[in-house]
Amino acid sequence: MWAVVLAWTSEESRAVDVIDRWTGRHACALQLALRMTHDELAEFLGVARRTVAAWHEKPDVVLRTELQRALDTAYERASESVKIRFARQLKADDAAEIETARAEGSAALLAVAISVVVRDTDVLLVCRRDADASGITWQFPAGIVKPGATASAVAIRETLAETGIHCTVQHPLGSRPHPLSNVHREYFLCDYITGMSRIATCQRM
Repeated sequence: MWAVVLAWTSEESRAVDVIDRWTGRHACALQLALRMTHDELAEFLGVARRTVAAWHEKPDVVLRTELQRALDTAYERASESVKIRFARQLKADDAAEIETARAEGSAALLAVAISVVVRDTDVLLVCRRDADASGITWQFPAGIVKPGATASAVAIRETLAETGIHCTVQHPLGSRPHPLSNVHREYFLCDYITGMSRIATCQRM
């Protein structure tokens, strides 16, 4: 875990580092993070209200190129708290999908991206509380990789969601199946960019 409190730097995260491509699901997550109504988001992006409503009905739809650019701009101009709420909303959606996959016995088909974030001699770890009485574990930030997403982007986004830290991928470290769940896991060496570590709700991965 970080040995010192991290200081802000002048660099900012880019939407392209967090989102490969905007879908209805991502747009809805940003809407929640911005705390906007359908009408407010529609006016903000210059689209019809029915377009925003359609994103909620069809979350997997890939948005038009001009909307991709508009959402990139909206994300990059958002405050730090909005960016963290956005990442955590997507993480909550992913957690629900993981539980569904576990219930259906298809968890082994999932892939997880794991970020190993370093800053000088420090390495970023996340404290997770187990559901049973076994206590807590220390792990690297990690998140599920959905179809159409790249593992590197997920690693960056999940680090922000879990810790409030912005990072960038330096290079892949390798991959392996989890010895117990058989879930495919991809590891990335990441450089710290900016942010201060935050306490988030402990959860299972």
